[in-house]
Amino acid sequence: MTIKELLYKVPILATAGDMEAVINHLTLDSRNVGPGSLFIAVRGTVTDGHTFIDTAVRQGASAILCEEMPVNPEPAVTYVQVQDSAYTQGLIAATFYGHPSRKLNLVGVTGTNGKTSTATLLFRLFRALGYRVGLISTVQNQIDDTVIPATHTTPDVITTNALLTDMLKHGCTHCFMEVSSHAVVQQRIAGLHFAGGIFTNITHDHLDFHGTFDNYIRAKKGFFDQLPASAFALVNIDDKRGMVMLQNTAARKESFSLQTLATFKGKLLADSLFGLHMEIDGKEVWFKLIGRFNAYNILGVYGAAVLLGEDPEEVLTQLSGLMPPPGRFEQVVSDEQIVGIVDYAHTPDALQNVLETIDGLRQADEQIITIVGCGGNRDAAKRPIMAEIACKFSDKVILTSDNPRDEDPMAILEQMQAGVPPIDFKKTLTLPDRREAIQKAVSMANPHDIILVAGKGHETYQEINGVKHDFDDRQVLLEAFANVKSGSVDTP
Repeated sequence: MTIKELLYKVPILATAGDMEAVINHLTLDSRNVGPGSLFIAVRGTVTDGHTFIDTAVRQGASAILCEEMPVNPEPAVTYVQVQDSAYTQGLIAATFYGHPSRKLNLVGVTGTNGKTSTATLLFRLFRALGYRVGLISTVQNQIDDTVIPATHTTPDVITTNALLTDMLKHGCTHCFMEVSSHAVVQQRIAGLHFAGGIFTNITHDHLDFHGTFDNYIRAKKGFFDQLPASAFALVNIDDKRGMVMLQNTAARKESFSLQTLATFKGKLLADSLFGLHMEIDGKEVWFKLIGRFNAYNILGVYGAAVLLGEDPEEVLTQLSGLMPPPGRFEQVVSDEQIVGIVDYAHTPDALQNVLETIDGLRQADEQIITIVGCGGNRDAAKRPIMAEIACKFSDKVILTSDNPRDEDPMAILEQMQAGVPPIDFKKTLTLPDRREAIQKAVSMANPHDIILVAGKGHETYQEINGVKHDFDDRQVLLEAFANVKSGSVDTP
């Protein structure tokens, strides 16, 4: 495909060089450049792609897309100047790959909590309904049976178009995709055609990136503002920002609720450690998922499936047999009947939802022991709030490291400790070593007590000083249970 063909309908400020140059590769990374490559220089939050233009040229790039022309352009290279290269890369990627998002049903899921669960449940549901399906999520990307590791909640738009193209080659008819607020702001969904969008909820998160809560809301809303009239916009109207998401969308406005009239109305009849009993659109169904937050996820999944043309009764039948995604209220039970729950809850609202669910399910003599930390290089304002919530709903709390990344783990923990009410000092421990924290919680637990290990969920690593070390909360919890059984860990 030539540069001229790639730039169809793209606003251009200036060009230099041969517009008939053939492009067979798109990249944002100068290290991946070779002959036939178009290097796209994007201004990021950490690095500016324009500083790598010379590197891309030396490595043989055929063309450069940029917002600022170099002072001394290479005569053998084609240069294209645009106003916004991040947005333009989406248009170019869609054209380069033949607009794959128009050829399948692409549904985006956004919100603070529930994105992964909703997208994964939709993926599993549509496979159970007999379709070939794709998934783009925090946990993993998947093309039917083939798993592809994920590095971001929402990949760059070149990677997304490549994934969608592979999905089509494998016969996929649907793809369910998490859409992060970062992705909206950074134009990582530009040029994609969505059949629908789902809004789960919005709470305090990512203020390190967005600056203010209003900016965060606008980022989420930006996804719905981009939906075409042919799409549906399905929102949780029990969240007070649900209707905000619909204000400027051209898509069909749809809703789901447990509390008020909505397109898809549900009622939570019973919640236990064995599952949910719900009434949805007048039909009673048991589900294997646990907790009120999962009742909302189920409603959103049900509504989206029906809006995509599926039979409501068959959807409920298949949904009733689905298990939760990895690391989402995932239970691990010891031989002594100590219940461990591993959950990705890493925001104040998510942690409170999980703990309120556990508190409502436990018996009077069962303790809740919560292990919680906060990630480094992320929104610091939520750290004391997370600790305060853990103390409010737990009998014992252990503050520990999550993914400290480039921050001092003790500095993070000191910020969390500031949220511990004085009355709760005696029931709170601080153990920076996460493995030691999990082992300590198990040694403190009695049969039928519930240990919540929050924050990392499905993750199988711990990132410290830029290095990812093998660490799986589920595996460490199982090892601690085994050690207690063998007597190698002191019990109370």
